[in-house]
This record gives sequence, structure tokens and C-alpha cells, in this order.
Amino acid sequence: MKIAITGAKGLLGWHTSARIHARNCAAKFAGSAAPFELVEIDRTCFEDQQCLIKALDSVEGIIHFAGVNRGEDSEVEAANPAISAKLIDACKQAGINPTIVYANSTHAANDTPYGRSKRLAGEALESFTEKYVNLILPHIFGEQAKPYYNNVTATLIDKLHLGETPEINANGAVSLLHAGDAADIALDAVLSKKHGTISPVSHSISIAELYEKLKGFHALYHEQNIYPNVTDKFDLALFNCYRSAGFPDKYPTPLKVNKDSRGILFESSKGGCGGQTFMSTTVPGVTRGDHFHLEKVERFLVVRGQAVIRLRKVLTDELFEFTVSGDEPVAIDMIPLYTHSIENIGEEELYTLFWTHEMFDPNAPDTYADPVLK
Repeated sequence: MKIAITGAKGLLGWHTSARIHARNCAAKFAGSAAPFELVEIDRTCFEDQQCLIKALDSVEGIIHFAGVNRGEDSEVEAANPAISAKLIDACKQAGINPTIVYANSTHAANDTPYGRSKRLAGEALESFTEKYVNLILPHIFGEQAKPYYNNVTATLIDKLHLGETPEINANGAVSLLHAGDAADIALDAVLSKKHGTISPVSHSISIAELYEKLKGFHALYHEQNIYPNVTDKFDLALFNCYRSAGFPDKYPTPLKVNKDSRGILFESSKGGCGGQTFMSTTVPGVTRGDHFHLEKVERFLVVRGQAVIRLRKVLTDELFEFTVSGDEPVAIDMIPLYTHSIENIGEEELYTLFWTHEMFDPNAPDTYADPVLK
């Protein structure tokens, strides 16, 4: 199935594209053909109608995230209907009648420039096709969200990493939905060919409570190298956002190593909610890993030998490398949606200790094969 994502470089677009990519990776690993052809449409393509028409050729489903939510009131009010008009015209010229999932907003019910803009854009799409899904989204949070850009969660996290205290509205509250959950709902709507309105269940929380949760993560993970308990799905998503925002500046995590005549002693991981610890040996020149996770919290810790640990943001060429040694142990935690690997670059066998926040479930491994080095 050929699926196009508009606004593919934005928060929702990237999370959705990554989940489509994950399904393709899983199929290829199992020896099957990739079930999806992913078309990522960014702002540059939207500004070139011929590019947009070509991109939509043979597309069966469109997940429409492209939009404008900041600027002068008159510009915002005109922008989203104009984007919908461009998309509709391109569909007509491409000769397609796809399912269109439109990322609408709870603000569409408000008589504001942004609310009217979102509402009119949706109405235009609904008039164009009977295969229309009105996905009404609350406040979205997720890994790679931009702070100070209409994202309260990312802003609070950035303040914590900067060591600054934000001003909190004591009466402020927000309804949150993780970008990955929104992506799964949008993709399911395309695949099931649903029509009509979808209003996902969100997590309502006061800004003060949200900040206290994030402060708790910071006090444990950043200041004491202790994992918080993330058995709750919302807490796991929030913790992944917190720790992802610290990458790569806060990596690797230094460990307190105690040395005496007997050798060395250090803590590899602590806290969390049980999880699983395992160890591998790797012969010189061999690479392990080459996969990514959507949610899993995972730690790499070399205890003997030399290695290079690589992480690449999926669907990009954004690559990071960390050279590590068992002589000076440090912890490197893998973050969601970064495919990662570890290569033995030494002359002796490599010993690596791993920890994950959950027991491995072969029926739901949350592991997607994807080479780090293309």
C-alpha cells in the first residue's frame, strides 16, 4: 500500500513515518515483502505543485499533518485552508481518490483564527472525498518535539536540562497524547478505511503535576543514575521524551568506579521496575545490533574490550558515534527511534552488559532490524 505523509519532517510526521518504516523492517526481517511504500512530503514539495502531484501518484492513503499554527492571525487563518486546497488540487491532477486522515485539532471548535483555519481546512477535505477521517488531536508530546514551539512538555524538559525554573500557571492544565499513539491511530484509520471523526482518549494533567513528574525523572535519572518506575504507559512515554531530549549532549553517562588492589567495582544500573539484564561477547571486527525500538529503554555498558557504539535517527543520515572501553566503563542508553549498533574495534573479545526495562517478549519484541550504516 502506498501511503503519503504530509508534514513528514514535523513531530507527528516523523513518528508516523518511523512506524511505517518499522513495519517494513519487520516484514523484511521475516523474509516478506515490505507492505508499504512510504512517501514523505515536506514543505519544499508543497511549495511546488508539480512535485506534489508526482509524489501523490498511485497513493491510496494520505495522512495529512502539514499545517501552520504560528504567525500573524491573518496568515494563520488563511494558511491551513490554502494547504488543503493545494492537496485537493494535486489529488485531482494525480487522478487519485485516497483515504485522507486529517490531523485536526480540539481548537477547531473555537472561534479563533487558528480554530477557524483548522475547521475550514477540514471541511474542504471532507467535501472532496467520502473517504475522509477527521482526527481530532489534543496536545501532542513526543521524542524530538521542539521546546518553546507550542509544546509545553518539551519546554519543561528543556528547562530542566538547562537548570532553569519555569514559570508555572497554578491553574494550567493540558490533555496529552503521545505522538506515537497518534501515529498508530492515524495509520490504523488508513488501513481499516475508517470514515468519520476520531477523538482519541488523552491524558489530562495539570501543568504543575506534569512538571513534578519530569522533575522526579530528572532527580533520579540525571542526578543519581537511577531509572524511575515506568510500568505506567504514560510515564514510559514521558520518560522517553525526557531522556531523548538529553541526547547527545548528556551522553554517555559516567559511572562511579571504585578501584582497589582486588580490581574495580561499579553499579551498572539500578531502579526501574525489574526488567532484564543480559551479556554478550563479540569477537574482533564483528558488529551487533543494527535495530531500533519504539519504546524500549535499553542500556549498553562495555566491561571489557574496546567498541564503537553508533546511533542513527531512523529515516535520516543523522549519525552519532561513541568510542568506549572496558578500562573506563560508561553507560550509553539507547533512545527510541534511533537504530543502533556496537562494533568490536579492539583486538580482544568484547564483553558487553545490557539492561532493558522489561522482560523480552518474543511475541512483541519491539525490535526492528535496520542497519545503522547504510
